[in-house]
Amino acid sequence: MNKTILMGRLTKDPEVKYLQDENSTAMARYTLAVDRRYPKDGKAETDFISCVTFGKNAEFAEKYLQKGLKILVSGRIQTGSYVNQEGNKVYTINVIVEEHYFAEGKNPEEKDSLPLPVLLTEPVQNWNVRIMEK
Repeated sequence: MNKTILMGRLTKDPEVKYLQDENSTAMARYTLAVDRRYPKDGKAETDFISCVTFGKNAEFAEKYLQKGLKILVSGRIQTGSYVNQEGNKVYTINVIVEEHYFAEGKNPEEKDSLPLPVLLTEPVQNWNVRIMEK
């Protein structure tokens, strides 16, 4: 089973592209800053996880997700590789996001602000595309 659940903040606004397929499918790419559960030597550590989503989820990301927003995602890990312009093989790891949830209300600074779980999901049609880094 390949299932991943992450909660973190977007490091920047999602980058959205439209694939050159018959449906001009949207593809959104963003990075989540995910705090590790247990600090090492009293210092919090953060992992930066590359996420990719397609179709309606990508269109949702383009419209509603922005830098600093705390979200929860679920999906699967996909690994791959490519040869860069210098001829070196580069290995990639991405989370293919199948579901997005907002993990906080519109104004998280308010004391009475409750988490707002909102789900947008679209069945992922087994996207087996090569996801290339820039």
